[in-house]
Amino acid sequence: MGSRSAMVRAHTGRLRRRKAVEGYLLISPWLVGFLAFTLGPLLASLYYSFTDYDVLQPPRWIGLGNYATLLHGDPLFWTSLYNTAVYTLLAVPLGAVAGLAVALMLNQRVPGIAVLRSIYYLPSVMPAVATAVLWLWLLDPHTGIINSLLRLAGAPQPGWLADPNWAKPALVLLSLWGFGTSMVIYLAGLQNIPTELYEAAMLDGAGELRKFRHVTLPMLSPVILFNVIIGTINSFQVFTAAFIMTGGGPANATRFYVLYLFNQAFGYFHMGVAAAMAWVLFLLVVLIAFAQFRLIGSRVYYEGAARR
Repeated sequence: MGSRSAMVRAHTGRLRRRKAVEGYLLISPWLVGFLAFTLGPLLASLYYSFTDYDVLQPPRWIGLGNYATLLHGDPLFWTSLYNTAVYTLLAVPLGAVAGLAVALMLNQRVPGIAVLRSIYYLPSVMPAVATAVLWLWLLDPHTGIINSLLRLAGAPQPGWLADPNWAKPALVLLSLWGFGTSMVIYLAGLQNIPTELYEAAMLDGAGELRKFRHVTLPMLSPVILFNVIIGTINSFQVFTAAFIMTGGGPANATRFYVLYLFNQAFGYFHMGVAAAMAWVLFLLVVLIAFAQFRLIGSRVYYEGAARR
């Protein structure tokens, strides 16, 4: 009896090992891709961040030298970080409000609503380069549509991308062009709110504003948190618009963090410095996301239990 059970266990063990081998073989293309194109470059960038590396010469170990240079000897590093922080503080709240407002408007049962949703979502799937070129024309201080409309209204016409004081607001305005992605997520969250809650609020005499404040916002709070965190991460990686439209100017007003990282890597071939900047950005994004979870997450309502 004992030998029979031992044979069964041995057979089961061989079967499990064969299934495991088959499973790993099936996912081996993904594993190879992950090791070669994700984990490998990630670890390589961490190593290069501690070296003096210019591609043409072998990397030379300098320890924390790149990080010390960034923090104490490179004023443009702090300028790029400041520009990115200002852009984030403007673009993320405005994008969240715009996305939610349009989602509320499109969460109606009226004829042609599907077409309207598609129209509002369409700009977010346009190629980033095409969008940047389009907005270069729209923001032209002399022939652009925006200044032409301001001129007709008798309002001042900013220099937009040619003015250091208006360049960042111009790119923030461009960022609102792509709120379609967050709008779709808000719309899905709105349609997931039980109608019984609104009916109960109406029976209690709540108006539209109170229903929005006491029903819609609490039930939508997980979606808002998600969109705010994703928007923050994306805003810290703003690159394409500034690269095409301003190149970091005027007077470094739009030299954002990732644009400066790109300049360090492919403009000056300071690959070690660029790798150090990438890891500083990673740590900053992790810390900010953690802070958002701590500050906002405690006020988020989850169905069945409040988040503590």
